[in-house]
Amino acid sequence: MAKRFALVGALFLAVASFASTGDIALFVNLGFSSDSKYFMFGQYGILEKNSTPWADSYIIDVRANAYVPRGTNRFSSAQPVEPGASAVGALLNTLNDSTAQKKQYRIDHLLTGRLLYVLIDGEQAADTLEFRDFPSGRSYKVSLIQGTGTTDSYPSSSFSLAISIIEKDGKTRTLTAGNSSYRRPGVKAYHIKQIILAPDGNSLVFLIQKEEQDSHGSNVRYMVETVKVK
Repeated sequence: MAKRFALVGALFLAVASFASTGDIALFVNLGFSSDSKYFMFGQYGILEKNSTPWADSYIIDVRANAYVPRGTNRFSSAQPVEPGASAVGALLNTLNDSTAQKKQYRIDHLLTGRLLYVLIDGEQAADTLEFRDFPSGRSYKVSLIQGTGTTDSYPSSSFSLAISIIEKDGKTRTLTAGNSSYRRPGVKAYHIKQIILAPDGNSLVFLIQKEEQDSHGSNVRYMVETVKVK
């Protein structure tokens, strides 16, 4: 257990160090509902152009793969932070504003699911992942398919996920996620950052890292896609 916490701490420090070099958001898993039907996550950071803190929080209907009504909260400050300061306070402000929604959807910050895959900062992102989840006996193959182009001289990209699941009895199922026909303006590329198994074992949450380009430079932001596996 000590080794596990040491690893988590090392990952957090690595991400924090990486984030300080540019306009890169930090992702926070904020937990599932008690029945695993809803998932909450946040992201926060400091805008490189003016050193102001910002944060977003989202509650997702896992079965519908969609935001719940009034499930998005955003905070931004006009006051720049001091050099070396953290923007975590911006995230705490969004959580305070989300109190009613957290209660409505029974979000438990301790129910974070089980991490099946994580892309370590500094490692090369792969478009195809193959791994085994030993507790469930399932094997997974996930392929990230991207389409790129330009809109008004800025990049725009789409993505989809092709997912194969082999159960321990040998049965194979194929699933898809994402939308290959929708190009998000300003997005240069997508990467699979994390794959999380819901606490009830019935759903997967894919954390997608977006490389964005605007007039001020490059940014990193996050979104999620969810699929039912049972």
